[in-house]
Amino acid sequence: MDFDNGGEFINTQLIEWAQDKGIDLTRARAYKYNDNAHVEQRNRDWVRRHAFRFRYEGPQEMALLNELWKLVNLRKNHLLPMVKANGYATAGSGRRKRTYDQPRTAYQRLLDQHAMDESHAEALESVHRDLNPAAITRRVNAIQNQPINRAKMRAPSGDALFGEQIS
Repeated sequence: MDFDNGGEFINTQLIEWAQDKGIDLTRARAYKYNDNAHVEQRNRDWVRRHAFRFRYEGPQEMALLNELWKLVNLRKNHLLPMVKANGYATAGSGRRKRTYDQPRTAYQRLLDQHAMDESHAEALESVHRDLNPAAITRRVNAIQNQPINRAKMRAPSGDALFGEQIS
């Protein structure tokens, strides 16, 4: 597990838990801004895109977030194709140009690796076969509306509407 340098991320209970589970803990190097770039990119691309920037409180909102992540991960891994960089080519102008393979989902790439035994591959294929993209999208939208409504209820009452800019 990778962490930022802040003490709020690592404590003795976490260290003991990780040692019991055999999990290695690493920390970003101080003043090396790009050590944590991939984590921050994921936060921007997936976490904030789907869960926004609200403050979540209580077990009800935790249950909503857990359901949301399950659906987002199903959509991301089974339904959204991505390209993978596979090298460089030289363009007619002499400049180097990045080349990519054909778009494939993470699910397809995993099956292509033949890294799983047959029973796991069949279980994963069963999950993939039962997916309904429209139902997933409807449920993600419904879940996303609930924190918005909860945030509206927690917002202090005043003359401004929720989300309205006050100048």
